[in-house]
Amino acid sequence: MKISAFDIRPGNLIEHNGKLWRVAKKQHVKPGKGGAFMQVEMKEVSSGTKLNERFRSEDKVEKAHVESRPMQYLYQDGENLVFMDSQTFEQSPIAVVDLEDQIGFLLPNTEVVVSFHEERPIGLDLPASVVLEVVETDAAIKGQTASSSGKPAKLETGLAVTVPTFVNVGDKLKINTDTGEYMERA
Repeated sequence: MKISAFDIRPGNLIEHNGKLWRVAKKQHVKPGKGGAFMQVEMKEVSSGTKLNERFRSEDKVEKAHVESRPMQYLYQDGENLVFMDSQTFEQSPIAVVDLEDQIGFLLPNTEVVVSFHEERPIGLDLPASVVLEVVETDAAIKGQTASSSGKPAKLETGLAVTVPTFVNVGDKLKINTDTGEYMERA
């Protein structure tokens, strides 16, 4: 199935140059001159090699034919993350290294869509946003509210994000899974 380059999301599987790739990161770029494009970082599923590719707005990419199943993240078991099929209750392990860019958004019981290629779990699609709790951040300094810059915060999954100065330890935040950025307090 062909999709627009602008519909690519992290975690998607695409066929490019005769190989199967998992999208790790994407960035929408609008240069001063010329048309907008998508800068996409991909990792080959079989060998693990990385590739940075630019796709113009009119480019179409081939989304890999995969079977998608709704699953629930259960726990980490050594070098694997264990997911349970929501209908059959069958458990499937996926290697941590295959999901290194998405692991910071996963809490136990998170509902995801796992992609299977030839009956092998090869990736997952996260929800558009997740709610995570702040476990570590600097204290707010009185009078610093006029500053537009943020401060670093560490979330319960180990993910580090930049947050507004009014955010405190214990706050629950909505985080965009595409960009890894703070959206709002939950």
